[in-house]
Amino acid sequence: MSIATRRGDQGETDLLFGHRITKKHPRIHALGDVDELNAALGLLRVHARRPETTEVCAQVQRWLIDLMGEIATPPGLEQRYSDTHPHTIAPAEVTWLDEKVAFLEAHGALKFEGWALPGAAGSLAGAHADMARTIARRAERTLIDLTGTEQALPNPEITRFLNRLSDVLWLLARWEEQLEPKRTPDTP
Repeated sequence: MSIATRRGDQGETDLLFGHRITKKHPRIHALGDVDELNAALGLLRVHARRPETTEVCAQVQRWLIDLMGEIATPPGLEQRYSDTHPHTIAPAEVTWLDEKVAFLEAHGALKFEGWALPGAAGSLAGAHADMARTIARRAERTLIDLTGTEQALPNPEITRFLNRLSDVLWLLARWEEQLEPKRTPDTP
């Protein structure tokens, strides 16, 4: 079977369980944002200089796959999804991210001067963490846009998870930047 199914040539795509929707549907935008976030975390994972950053990225990437499954589940079929995919984003994942915030703050990730300017420290990993952070924020906004509609996701932990993830990514960016030599403001 080829990856090129041609099923999307007319502007529609599949959700889980055989449901099709237009590619401009807000759920598809949310899926795209989370997919982009996962790819950005892959770049951070490759360029990270701290093993803790790599470990955080790897775990979060696995959870994002589960999160995408939740987003791709048509409304009303959440039980069917959970019957076949027992892991969903839960308070435990948010707590795990809270623990990462506490760890990073305790280990000096908040030690920086002035305003954080992505890329200014010359850290490729830090810049990738900042990019992933902005994508996480966009994914969170996209999912919040579904709130109050028939397309709203019933799992409130998802937006909490993305919100906390963006905090972790901000801290990881600052922490990774600490490994770079200090740059002067006029350094290109």
